[in-house]
Amino acid sequence: MKTLRQAALEVTARHCSRELDQYGQCVAAKPESWQRDCHHLKMSIARCTSSHPIIRRIRQACAEPFEAFEECLRQNEAATNNCVEQVRRFLQCAEQVPPPGPPTVQVLKCDEKTPGPGPT
Repeated sequence: MKTLRQAALEVTARHCSRELDQYGQCVAAKPESWQRDCHHLKMSIARCTSSHPIIRRIRQACAEPFEAFEECLRQNEAATNNCVEQVRRFLQCAEQVPPPGPPTVQVLKCDEKTPGPGPT
């Protein structure tokens, strides 16, 4: 069973891989000072996840099951396994959110008539 953290990491890895790679390289290159020197890259991951269209859509479409999961965690701090059903509902919701596509545009063919205001 996936946890919410694992699901969030998968979405982040899928949609913000460049930012994650840069952060990982920075952390590996600076073992003594990565917390300070790589902070700006950590923030770029946060910006990516908060602005990515699919993540924003999931937050909107699945707000209710996510809030139920958070409430369950608050009530079961010592027994988070009691929240498996809430995690399942959230993940099920998130998987059904369609990716954003190109905006749809209504096109009229040249031989179609658009309804006018009527006889004058």
